[in-house]
Amino acid sequence: MTRDEFIEVLKEESYYYEIEGNKIVVTEEGNVDLDALTSISPGVEFKNEGGVYLDALTSISPGVEFKNAGHVYLRSLTSLPPVVEFKNGGNVHLEALTSISPGAEFNNGRGVNLTSLTSLPPDVKFDNEEIVYLKSLTSISPGVEFKNRGNVYLESITGDWFDYWQGNIEGIDNKRLLNLMISKGVFER
Repeated sequence: MTRDEFIEVLKEESYYYEIEGNKIVVTEEGNVDLDALTSISPGVEFKNEGGVYLDALTSISPGVEFKNAGHVYLRSLTSLPPVVEFKNGGNVHLEALTSISPGAEFNNGRGVNLTSLTSLPPDVKFDNEEIVYLKSLTSISPGVEFKNRGNVYLESITGDWFDYWQGNIEGIDNKRLLNLMISKGVFER
């Protein structure tokens, strides 16, 4: 989708937006529901006061930023390119995502749901406020770091939430142990 086509969609849906240099900044006071879109142009920044619904999107352009106050729904997205930022206030829903670029960062205000992802490449950072849900994950590369404030669900690796894993050592912070194990290549396959 071109920049002009995306602007036309915003106008048709009566969503507020501003142009800041090369960026289209969506400034809607509530939710932005664009579930019918299968693509959006590069250089879009969502700064709306609610959620962003893009459930039909199967790919996303580099440089798209989510700084909205609510959740982000990208339930059909299968890959995540570099330089996509999640700094939204709510959860990030990426249930169909099967690949993620090295260096991806999640700095959102709540949880991250990556149920179909089977491996994490190096330098992926989770600095979100709540849980990270990685149900199908079977491999974690050294360089991945969990700084999130909640638990990490690693069913395919530990059979449960990492905090409840029987291999934890009493008196050792669970997140520090997880990050140490990752750095040593314990979960790399």
